Amino acid sequence: MRELLRLDGFRRLLAGQAVSSLGDWMGTLALMYFVLKLSGSTTAIGGVLVLRLFPSAIGAPLAARAVTRWNRRRVMMAADVIRAGMAVLLPIVPWLGWVFFWAFAMEVASLAFLPARDSSVPVLIGENDDPDRPAAGRLALANGLVMGFYYVMVPLGAAAFGLIHLVSGSAAWTGHLEYVAVFWVDAATYVVSFFAIRSLPDLGPDAAAVRAAEREAAKEGRSTRQGLLAAMRIPIVREILLAVGIVALGLGSLFSLGVVFVREVLHAGPLGFGALVALFGIGFVVGLALLRRRTDANLPAQMRIGIAGQGLVIIAMGLFASLIWGYLAALLFGMAATTALVSAITHLQDGLTGSVRDVALAAFHGTLRFGLAVAALITGAVADALKGGEYHLGPLGAVDPIQLVLIGSGGVALLGSFFIRSHPDDAVPASGPDDGPKAS
Repeated sequence: MRELLRLDGFRRLLAGQAVSSLGDWMGTLALMYFVLKLSGSTTAIGGVLVLRLFPSAIGAPLAARAVTRWNRRRVMMAADVIRAGMAVLLPIVPWLGWVFFWAFAMEVASLAFLPARDSSVPVLIGENDDPDRPAAGRLALANGLVMGFYYVMVPLGAAAFGLIHLVSGSAAWTGHLEYVAVFWVDAATYVVSFFAIRSLPDLGPDAAAVRAAEREAAKEGRSTRQGLLAAMRIPIVREILLAVGIVALGLGSLFSLGVVFVREVLHAGPLGFGALVALFGIGFVVGLALLRRRTDANLPAQMRIGIAGQGLVIIAMGLFASLIWGYLAALLFGMAATTALVSAITHLQDGLTGSVRDVALAAFHGTLRFGLAVAALITGAVADALKGGEYHLGPLGAVDPIQLVLIGSGGVALLGSFFIRSHPDDAVPASGPDDGPKAS
């Protein structure tokens, strides 16, 4: 870890991402409360989940095109500037349609930023500079640090939201104005990220080289453009997107049912829910520390183990409805999610190169966000449909509808883990050093 943190460019990227992640979590909480304030209905909060669905479906192809043709550093800088402006505009008009529009647009901008960032990580750490150390190990640790800084900011973002909201209230900012300061601080974190990325070296691809390659390809009657459909023809991409979709099922079900599960099944209040969220973040960090020791691990096998572990934890959480087990389950779930997601994104980065890698990373983030939204909506709807009934699981006794849905979600995730091959994908031929899968 110290080796990576000594790399100036990677350290600056991490610092910028830590600050903007703090703003992201503040903004997410503020958005949910702001929507509730404007609508007076908890149903309207479901619209926040929909905002994570449509950008993934519509914006992923646009993001894929952007990161394969435009300079990655410029894409990230542009996305930060755009999101900062949107965060400033979002809270100033107390109309639900206005808020949903800008929240949707911010998600689309994030879909351009994320694959550009992830494609930059191998460049910043010099994945091929150390022939004595497997590149996958360096990538796994680097990806874990990027993700770890994001999830560590969950409890800090919640605390910052509460503090800024409290200060706004003491300043007599009432009505919709009580959330303006939170969104504007969120906008400021994007500005910090902008300057951190601006200080990085060039991350490619070179625009002149892209145009030259396109001209040469045109003479030969072929195209250099890589789209999502082309990436989906690669076995490694299909397998990883399947794994990401399964991970999203578990995350989405907990995202949708977590608050109600804590309140109605575990009989704990907001403090208990906050503790569970914090333990999930701690589990993520613990999982990262364990992955750090396995620099030459079989990445597909790690994905499978992480997904199976996630499914088992969700099943157990539904079966054993106690607060103590809930705390332990949150910790274990964070560890399992870390193993699956970090292994998946590292497998993509290590197995692909050039524009195919960029497109695959756009598909990775699109699939994760789309899956989260769909899983959250489906599990929430099923829990509502089952509400009020009594359900018995034989010798295990009666369970709450929310417990039943969690058990079902965990079972699907566990079953899905068997569709992930536990050996590296070596069946894909190399198609060039800058434009496809790596040679095995």
